Amino acid sequence: MSLGRSGSRVTVAGGLVVILAGFGYLAWGGLGENLVYFLTPSELSERGGAVVDEPVRLGGMVAPGSVSWNADELDLRFQLTDGTRSFEVAASGAPPQMFREGIGVIVEGRLRDDGAFHATNLMVKHSNEYRAPAEGERPEQLYQGLIREDAGT
Repeated sequence: MSLGRSGSRVTVAGGLVVILAGFGYLAWGGLGENLVYFLTPSELSERGGAVVDEPVRLGGMVAPGSVSWNADELDLRFQLTDGTRSFEVAASGAPPQMFREGIGVIVEGRLRDDGAFHATNLMVKHSNEYRAPAEGERPEQLYQGLIREDAGT
């Protein structure tokens, strides 16, 4: 049995409709569930309980004097501010080499009921210039600016 020219066109048109419907679902239906919003601390505060335990990107500056880094437990805590509102950020793992007080950062994570932002990813704003570690430089030396005397307290 052979499909005529019109049958072939119907098959191609049907296939095209299925493909377009699939792209439409991915673009509109599936995309909304995977969006992660970028907010400032003030915007996050304004949204209140609506963003508790939702994935969020929070951007701002690391507040001076707020960094607490426990290298033994890989526990990093600091205040993230936009100049108006601040949030305590808790992150685990070693911070990026360029992380320091007063630098712009973006953290991905979730705001918890206790009001702290628990970060799963920390990104530092930096220039496009890279400096390789000097010969003989030890990794601990790269984080000296983070370690404070009261980090264990």
